[in-house]
Amino acid sequence: MSPIDEAARAARAGQELLEASGDVIARRLGIVAEAIRDPSKADLRELTLMGSEKVEALTESATVGLNGAMNLAAQGGAIAARETAAARGALDAVVNARTPAEAALAQTSWATEAMSRAMADSWALGASMLKLQADALAPIHAAAVANARRLKK
Repeated sequence: MSPIDEAARAARAGQELLEASGDVIARRLGIVAEAIRDPSKADLRELTLMGSEKVEALTESATVGLNGAMNLAAQGGAIAARETAAARGALDAVVNARTPAEAALAQTSWATEAMSRAMADSWALGASMLKLQADALAPIHAAAVANARRLKK
């Protein structure tokens, strides 16, 4: 999925989450009010779900977020290792150059290639972060939307 698609997916899910949350909160406030009015007729199943569903969705979201952060850190580590090796190679080329022009060419070549890699890496990391955002929101979104549907009945 393209970064634009990931951003759109996250935006749609965020909007749906806001709408579903409003519906769920309104309905559940009514359930709480009914339970206060007549505790013997309280919807204990729904009252219990109010807490357990949040814990489950947030735990799943946090797990996705943690795994995604670890993947981003691994990407960053790989980039750092690659760039260290490239800089080492460029330094060797400059030190071993036979002429000042050859040294300047080696340095210029490294700088040009490093800038190109930096641009590509920034796009790749940005895309990974957009995907992570949408993936981490998914469990919370799914729970809220499912609750909104169920509570409309």
